[in-house]
Amino acid sequence: MNIRNRRFDVVEVILLSMLMISLGMAAGYSHARRKMNARTLDALSAESRALARTYGPETNSQYEEEWIIRDFFKDQREGVFVDVGANDYRHFNNTYYLETALGWSGIAVEPLREFEADYTAHRPRTRFRAFFISDTSNDVAKMYYLKGNTLVTSADKAFTARSGTNAQELAAPTITLDDLLAAERIERFDFLSMDIELHEPQALAGFDLQRFGPALVCIEAHPEVRQQILNYFTQRGYVLVGKYLRADTQNLYFAPLAALNDHK
Repeated sequence: MNIRNRRFDVVEVILLSMLMISLGMAAGYSHARRKMNARTLDALSAESRALARTYGPETNSQYEEEWIIRDFFKDQREGVFVDVGANDYRHFNNTYYLETALGWSGIAVEPLREFEADYTAHRPRTRFRAFFISDTSNDVAKMYYLKGNTLVTSADKAFTARSGTNAQELAAPTITLDDLLAAERIERFDFLSMDIELHEPQALAGFDLQRFGPALVCIEAHPEVRQQILNYFTQRGYVLVGKYLRADTQNLYFAPLAALNDHK
């Protein structure tokens, strides 16, 4: 996940750089929620500002994901999520609020085992599973990550190298999403979050979307794979939730066409 371009002046850029260094961008994150001040809010789109007025100004997610998820589900309680590429249990996390404030439960899938202890300690309703979701099970994938920025973890070494040098290699067991859900005895769930740095098409190839029928999917969509992602959902009766397109330009949000009117 790359930091989205915002309208910053020189002072803000310097302050942001200092903040990122202090955070370390690794497993030892500061766990304070991201809080929007008036100046930061002004840099958001009108759609994002509207979400911030209703659900903000704080958020645990990297961008507006948490606000959008809450808006779509109208703060529904006790749903079920599947978070693929979950990373830290709280910081830049799309499902922390769902569990801790709304009583949701689910699965966090993340090949970096260093995050497991915090999920065990702080997310009792979440089952942490150290897999790499792909189109085949029982294989081993080579992953590449930066020690100073575990948000950029990809099976594509060149992708990881865009964000820094000295990429570290990690061997991760693969599993299809279908096989994982079967092993976890999940027959239906409400929300799917997926952020696995260009490997989304392969992960989707091992997932029967119509069988499990999530009401909402939030999926990161880099330009290299965006069309493949659009094709996958369109062919299965899911459509883009248009009102979120300008609120979050890093992710796409899909819902079943037949049910979308219920969430207007």
